[in-house]
Amino acid sequence: MPSQNTPIPHHRQIWLQQADPEIRIHYIEYLPTSSEPKGTILLIHGFPETSYQFRHVTIPLAEAGYRVIVPDYRGAGYSSHPPDGYTKDVLAQDLYKLVTEHVGVKEPIHVVGHDIGGMIAHAYVAQFPSNVASVIWGECPLPGTKFYEDNKHTAPLWHFDFQAQSDIAVSLVSGKEKIYLKHFYDRLAQNPEAFSNEDLEFYATQYSMPGALRSGFHVYRMFETDAVHNQEWLKKNGKVEVRSMILSGEHVFMTASALEMASEMYSNVERGIVEGSGHWLAEENPEDFVRKVLGFVEKR
Repeated sequence: MPSQNTPIPHHRQIWLQQADPEIRIHYIEYLPTSSEPKGTILLIHGFPETSYQFRHVTIPLAEAGYRVIVPDYRGAGYSSHPPDGYTKDVLAQDLYKLVTEHVGVKEPIHVVGHDIGGMIAHAYVAQFPSNVASVIWGECPLPGTKFYEDNKHTAPLWHFDFQAQSDIAVSLVSGKEKIYLKHFYDRLAQNPEAFSNEDLEFYATQYSMPGALRSGFHVYRMFETDAVHNQEWLKKNGKVEVRSMILSGEHVFMTASALEMASEMYSNVERGIVEGSGHWLAEENPEDFVRKVLGFVEKR
């Protein structure tokens, strides 16, 4: 049984009134245990994961005094799997509506995004900078940057091209979801033992749901459009002024270039590294992930 002071997760779903069909966003909310909350943290997952990837870090963040909101973005997990709407500006708009209109958070929030979630985090702060107190993102070649252009067709990112061909990719992976997903966890992890067989089964089940693979692959199909959007925001508004951290795993091929990449889009950015971790920061070393996130958001 949880103690009296342990944050209790609240699983909820909302309908976003948009174009037909309506979009359902599933999210988990943890309320802080302290009487004086320090703020709100929005955690945005990556691929091939869901909000489940933050299972080890939500309670520590809430116990530190933060309201923690953890959604499945459009097309992932228990959220709707519509046929379109997978550019990162739209995915960010979904989450902005969730936070500001449904949950009712009025003060600027701390946005934390990993992998695809990092791309969404950038789109969130680029569109709604006055609603963001800080942004932490990483483990993604951000479309529109030099690093993305130089590396998008290289061997480490082979799946960018494969998954962008969403129809054939879905046909080839369907029925083999666990094999396909496990390949990512094994290849990109420094500590593959961080993923239990139960974790693999859960993720495989999530991506075996009708429309889940198609939706996940459409996220990649939109990268070139995302690159255009990111460059347009940069030209129109200049570099993002909100203070930011590019957060990487210690043992990842792009870590050495992460700060230079982020500096193309951000004027106030610093580098953070999760020690002993590969790509899957919140699962391979959740303690250091929490330490790095809190250390940054609480910096004055």
